Amino acid sequence: MKLLLLGKNGQVGWELQRSLAPLGELIALDRHSTNLCGDLSDLQGLARTVQTLRPDLIVNAAAHTAVDKAESEPELARTINALAPGVLAQEAEKLGAWLVHYSTDYVFDGGGAQPWRETDTTAPLSVYGRTKREGEQLIAEHCPRHLIFRTSWVYAARGGNFAKTMLRLAQERERLSVIDDQWGAPTGAELIADVTAHAIRQAMQRPQDAGLYHLAARGEITWNGYAKHVIAQAGRAQSAIKIIANEIASVPTSAFPTPARRPHNSRLDCSRLQATFGLTLPPWQHGVDRMLAEIL
Repeated sequence: MKLLLLGKNGQVGWELQRSLAPLGELIALDRHSTNLCGDLSDLQGLARTVQTLRPDLIVNAAAHTAVDKAESEPELARTINALAPGVLAQEAEKLGAWLVHYSTDYVFDGGGAQPWRETDTTAPLSVYGRTKREGEQLIAEHCPRHLIFRTSWVYAARGGNFAKTMLRLAQERERLSVIDDQWGAPTGAELIADVTAHAIRQAMQRPQDAGLYHLAARGEITWNGYAKHVIAQAGRAQSAIKIIANEIASVPTSAFPTPARRPHNSRLDCSRLQATFGLTLPPWQHGVDRMLAEIL
């Protein structure tokens, strides 16, 4: 089997290079690749890449994820998050190939306190959310052999993430202010990549399992609670870093105005994914603690 991975150097893409490698011949590209186009803003180049490689499976881990910046460059965000996945879907369908794609909790308006199900009505609050929803729609329209995973609060040991930011600030300031009215589950790129590989193997044998799934670690926490967990773990680890923060104050989202509105409720109901693919998703703390053990 020939696999094409786009976005190889992103947090999820980096882990997918590992998890997908046993499935077949893996060609991994990013937007800086030279011989073949991996740039999702170049729709014609992207189509030519698929036509040249003729993969059995395309995994798109690339996206315009700068949520606030997307508000000021909506056309670029739409090209990368919606039109490019649409092109990939059309080219995959011509080849009889599968397409795997990642979406986000930002397709919802963040209301209420119940975990979102795949069948719930979408109502994105931002350009990022709207373009990601359009990408989902174009894939579903053009390529029935697809897996779309909506996820949230993604982190990895590689690259920047919320936990690393909190650890840095906790060494610089005695008092931190962290938002306490947004709820979700920190979800590791490793978990996303491993679930993806498992689901691909099953879905290619059982095409009826194609479709849209929610994928996040188990449990829920606010950003404030997440920060407290990270700093407490750093203290217990007796690492080389010196934590001076002694207060993590709870503040509302309104304390940190941003160009793009954030959903207050990013909880995702993952029961469909677990039932279909026979999985048990681990508590969010497991992955976070493992990541901290690696970086501390």
